[in-house]
Amino acid sequence: MLITYPFPSVYETHNGDLVNVASDLLQGMKIYSDQTGYIIGQLALSEGINPHKAINSSPHELDYRLLVQSGLLLASSLSDEPIVLTSGFPFSTYNMNRQAAIDFITGTHRIEYAPSTFGGSTRQFRSVAVAKTEIIPEIYGCVKAARNSDEFRDKPFFMVSLGYGTFEACLSNKSGIVQRTMISAQGIRYAVDDCMKELSKSYYLGLRTEHQFDVAFQSGSTMLNRKRIDITEIRKLVLKRYFRNVIASAIRNLWTDEDYGKADTLVIAGGGALYSDLMDSFDEEYGDTLNIRILDDPLTAASRGYCIHSVEVTGDQNSVAVGLDIGNANTVVTIYSDFAP
Repeated sequence: MLITYPFPSVYETHNGDLVNVASDLLQGMKIYSDQTGYIIGQLALSEGINPHKAINSSPHELDYRLLVQSGLLLASSLSDEPIVLTSGFPFSTYNMNRQAAIDFITGTHRIEYAPSTFGGSTRQFRSVAVAKTEIIPEIYGCVKAARNSDEFRDKPFFMVSLGYGTFEACLSNKSGIVQRTMISAQGIRYAVDDCMKELSKSYYLGLRTEHQFDVAFQSGSTMLNRKRIDITEIRKLVLKRYFRNVIASAIRNLWTDEDYGKADTLVIAGGGALYSDLMDSFDEEYGDTLNIRILDDPLTAASRGYCIHSVEVTGDQNSVAVGLDIGNANTVVTIYSDFAP
């Protein structure tokens, strides 16, 4: 079975003590690096002032390394066996980041963290061994997740991944991905920034980061001047603009009638699939040509595909297969295990 752990891809420096502020490790991640404490994920959103992350960061940057260690810490909570890990990058940055990611992730990580956030001792160390690291394009992970289901296993289809930082799409047939059809463009962040600009015409948004505002964008409301403001209509407007200006424009410029003749289904994954207004735009634009399908649990699709790839690589080795999707909005850890945590 596949077990998934999603958490927000944000962090913030925090050197104070936090005791019993979370229910478990997933909600209370605090990691130390070079003697500095960092609160990560949901804990950064609840206890932090300026939780943040660079968009499409590289393996050389601190936020990427902290999120990798957070994922390894969660994965090691199920087993002490060495890990075979698969992760990825958007197609546009895959080649420049692949080897650096492999070099950083492979090997033994001695992770210092604070169990005190969820009722444990002040600080502990955990050694996590990564026996092998595979880095593949993010869209490949989504395709693998789709092909793991009976509905899409043997048929050609268009794959769309709607991430926060990047929108990616391609045509996938049984023999692989048609690289000529690969699209990599701006993600949901385009709509979130647009929404902030629209709201700022009427309200002072304060010093909140775009990651904090993304939480409000997802929920459809936000608190401004101690009043709850409904932003669903503005969200609908900016999502339609995003679809027209970015998604439809990119697809129109790249996919041909010959491509549409090869597949009759469009499969959608990623956090953007959770916005019904955006899905309505896909139906309106492509519903007469393609069968629109949203992959089960679209937010975790890439991570699940990565984990499936790790299972294929692992074979009969004594190791744990893990998929790690370091997204710009959420990081998702998927572990293949025969038992529940």
